[in-house]
Amino acid sequence: MLTGKHILLIISGGIAAYKSLDLIRRLRERGATVTPVLTTAAEQFVTPLAVSALAGQKCYRDLFDLTDEAEMGHIQLSRVADLIVVAPATANLMAQMVQGLAGDLAGTLLLATDTPVMIAPAMNVRMWEHPATQRNLEQLRADGVSVVGPASGDMACGEYGPGRMSEPLEIVAAIEAALSGGPLSGRHILVTSGPTHEPIDPVRYIANRSSGAQGSAIARALISLGAQVTFVTGPADAPRPPGAHVLEVQTAQEMHDAVISALPADAAIFAAAVADWRMAEASTRKLKKSKDGLPVLAFAENPDILRHVSGLGDNRPGLVVGFAAETDDVIDNATAKRDRKGCDWILANDVSPGSGIMGGTENAVVLIDATGADTWPRMTKDDVAQRLARRIADALGAVQN
Repeated sequence: MLTGKHILLIISGGIAAYKSLDLIRRLRERGATVTPVLTTAAEQFVTPLAVSALAGQKCYRDLFDLTDEAEMGHIQLSRVADLIVVAPATANLMAQMVQGLAGDLAGTLLLATDTPVMIAPAMNVRMWEHPATQRNLEQLRADGVSVVGPASGDMACGEYGPGRMSEPLEIVAAIEAALSGGPLSGRHILVTSGPTHEPIDPVRYIANRSSGAQGSAIARALISLGAQVTFVTGPADAPRPPGAHVLEVQTAQEMHDAVISALPADAAIFAAAVADWRMAEASTRKLKKSKDGLPVLAFAENPDILRHVSGLGDNRPGLVVGFAAETDDVIDNATAKRDRKGCDWILANDVSPGSGIMGGTENAVVLIDATGADTWPRMTKDDVAQRLARRIADALGAVQN
């Protein structure tokens, strides 16, 4: 799938550098040519010999190597690739990219190129969450740099949280999408998925039934057409889509905040089953049975994410798509929801008992827009996602034209 493509892979200094060895292998399996560049710090984690052996190419290390400059100057090296990938991208290298510093070979290559750049951040969770890193991330995105990950999990330092470099196959999927030249290439699309969990007490919560399967399928389909996808998901069972920038949340308020932080976007697809209500004040202790009767639960309304985004001014995505899970009068209720929310499209489905839609592998949707209702036949959720992605590509193409 990457035959004839040339990847310039910059490996910076972090424990995740060992994953880059597998990334090289995976890219070469798919036909790509990989030219590796090691920073000085990266050599503390992986050896030039191992990197060069796996890549089957010379490993570049020194900005002032006269032999390298004679064979291929660093300016030329930065421009012959189809894509520059930085994996892992440390907090230091991200800051260096933002400032445009060119004190070493990696910085010079990144500054002296007009080739698209993709980074796979990897660092300690505290470093990732630091305001300086988040500011740098925002600036890199604004500069057109695409970002893969990071994932959440156990850290080598013993901490847990976001900051783990994405797995090699996830990075490969993002590279394939970036180089596919698909109709959504260069487009940023936001997708929400899964349920939200609204705590009642430390052991109980309010939630909607959602596996996240349809949202994950939509994200994968969009990525396959070349889109850069930010995937905001509640605690869902479905696998996270490879190649997406994944934001994990629990509550509706957290999902709202993550969505706003991910804007601007060319389109926003709200497939999440967000709980309409939360506890006005969740208990900090487990509620106990009492002879005095049932506990009184006071509810508050959650933020309406779809309506909020639909009502944004200059920051509103060009296409806003909502979902409506209905048990009766599907088209009428969904049409009313579209009018009420102010979105462009609503995908409605019948989730009444016996439909097999909720938690199943198939879906039957009706797409409702300003012109009316388009009923789709029952199909797999992957097929629904592919059909929706192509329709989104057509719509965004029309907007662009």
